[in-house]
Amino acid sequence: MKLSKEEISMDSDLDIDSDLDSDLDVDSEPERGGIMRSTSKRVRMIFSVMASPNRIDILRILNSKGPLTYSELKSLAGFKSKKESGKFAYHLRKLLRQSLVALNKSERRYTITNLGKLVLSLARQIEERSIIESGKMYVRTTSQSIEEFNSHKIIQSLVSEGSLPLELAQKITEEVENRIYKYQTTYLTGSLIREMVNSVLLEHGHEEYRNKLARLGLPVHDVKEMISNLDKMDNGADGLLFNAGQRVFAEHLLTNVLPKDVADSHLSGDLHITNPGIWSMIPDTIFVNVKELIEDGIDLGGKYLDVSRIPASKQLEEITSSLSVIIALLSKEASQEIVIDGLTSLFAKHSKSLPELEQKLTDAFATASTTSKYNKTSTGVSIRLQLGSDAKIINSVINAYKNYTKITPIPKIGLIIDADKGKISDVSQTLSEIILIGGKVMFAKGQTSSYGITNGSTKTSGPLSIALQSVSINLPRLAFESNKDETYFRARLALLLKPALASMAQRKKEISDLTRRGLNPILAKNTQYMQRSSVSLVVNLVGLKESVFDILGFQDNKAGRDILHKVIETAVDVGAKKGKELGDVVAISMTETEGSTRFATLDGEKYGKNSSLNLRDADFYSQGMIINASEISDYTLKSEPISESNKLSKLLNGGLLVTLDIDKYAKVEEIKKSIEKASELVPSFKPVRNIAICGECGFKDQPFEDKCPKCKSPYVV
Repeated sequence: MKLSKEEISMDSDLDIDSDLDSDLDVDSEPERGGIMRSTSKRVRMIFSVMASPNRIDILRILNSKGPLTYSELKSLAGFKSKKESGKFAYHLRKLLRQSLVALNKSERRYTITNLGKLVLSLARQIEERSIIESGKMYVRTTSQSIEEFNSHKIIQSLVSEGSLPLELAQKITEEVENRIYKYQTTYLTGSLIREMVNSVLLEHGHEEYRNKLARLGLPVHDVKEMISNLDKMDNGADGLLFNAGQRVFAEHLLTNVLPKDVADSHLSGDLHITNPGIWSMIPDTIFVNVKELIEDGIDLGGKYLDVSRIPASKQLEEITSSLSVIIALLSKEASQEIVIDGLTSLFAKHSKSLPELEQKLTDAFATASTTSKYNKTSTGVSIRLQLGSDAKIINSVINAYKNYTKITPIPKIGLIIDADKGKISDVSQTLSEIILIGGKVMFAKGQTSSYGITNGSTKTSGPLSIALQSVSINLPRLAFESNKDETYFRARLALLLKPALASMAQRKKEISDLTRRGLNPILAKNTQYMQRSSVSLVVNLVGLKESVFDILGFQDNKAGRDILHKVIETAVDVGAKKGKELGDVVAISMTETEGSTRFATLDGEKYGKNSSLNLRDADFYSQGMIINASEISDYTLKSEPISESNKLSKLLNGGLLVTLDIDKYAKVEEIKKSIEKASELVPSFKPVRNIAICGECGFKDQPFEDKCPKCKSPYVV
């Protein structure tokens, strides 16, 4: 490797600025005085090297970057012009002569030596100690600046953030200040000061003040884990940001928003709050008439300024484009599901161009599915179709959905088929084909979400109804702690319901306030959320069968089921009374929730693998009702699973999720017969068929077990 002219001339370069000449004097200065005579020339030479900030910078660069070539080091050190070449050569020669930097001749790279690292560390310690000895300390703030430590800012924070009386704030600050100077901390940060303040507050018994001043955030380890486990993130950078942000807001909810007894009930496993990170920000389920939104045009006010404003739409292309935008935007304003009504009447005038309608709708569904999601599971979007109306438009929507399902491994959009005024048999063939390839279809009479939550609207004029449903109660836990006393069990249920409903009423007010202030612009601007919507509070019951049959000890017969019904009646009665007191509509449901698995896990840890978990042989509690599709052909309205489902549907005013469990090897004709028979027996049901999906390429066209037949990946979802 050829040397540069600069490297060759390093030893003979005399073009040195006068500001560097001063530290040459140390080399030639005669020894004088006691201290200088007792100090070796070697040490004095090293101190002379440390006297130059340029040389310290070179050491720092090599320490952080590792071995560098001459040109790389020169550029990083800031010597970029030819005029500065002599200065850089001089500084580098000084470091080489004192063995603070070494040259690897074979690679022509410069590295910092162990002695150089020691000198660099000493320089850093001298700098930090000089700050301490000067009587000044500096704080690295969260606003990414360094400020001189000022104890008055602690007092201001205690008074403004923690609402402490001024005298107490001064007392706490004085103690914190003493500790700071006692510890002589060299790396003082805003978070460290806050930790000291909170520690002093706890020592003085001021836990409530400490909770107000606590820093919400993530440990460094957790952040590293999130970045390391990107294979679990399928939402890109948004997934990382949402995950981190929701954990902060979840902590805020549990420490500063919810009453302590409700927060403790969630943490202990008596009840479960779904999506705590966005619990106080957005509703769970929204029933909306999309026809009114599109015909009126989308008015976002001053929000989403980078989103195109869409006027009232009339042409087919305009309508489908608006539909895609509305689905995408509304998905951000609900945590679980958007139920869209009015699609059939919206396209009523376009029945002459059905092939074009199908293609445009397929594209709209596909485009809308690209929106970000708040959690592992996307906010669902369900298109509600009322059979018995415009058959051509309904069939076109169903065909478009089938096309969308084919190209989407796990669809976030689904269908809700309302057969109250029509026949399932008219559309069952296509719907069975959709179910076979993993499409989401719900059958229901009346307005029901795909989770089985009924529309609790008491207003018929408004275009919008909202269900707040993210609270589930752990019935097996209440049963465990009731000593097999059924009356006491129901009393404990009533006691737990009341504070839970009070918290949900508070949640409703907070969501309304945030929506009014623009957090949810579609709800705020286009639906006149505050004036025209109806909001219901829905509490979900989990593990009812385990509670009554496995823990309380009743038999699964008529007498035992009567007890089960009494439990629901108690919950409904208590909910109605509490709703009157709060001025809100309250309903009780039994549907799917992530809390089911959490409850079973926590109870297993607390009570051991007892009868409830062993008898069910599962790591989750029962949710809703399950009907086996392979047996339904033999069922009548008097069959026990059917009669029990219908009884529970009548008792539960918030909805019951009835799952029709379809075998993964079932054929289209078998699925068709099952859904037609189920529609005759129960008012609502959701066919569920587990299909294998390749987690690598998304292949799902045919059943497979161990690995994908297309890309051979063993990652099967």
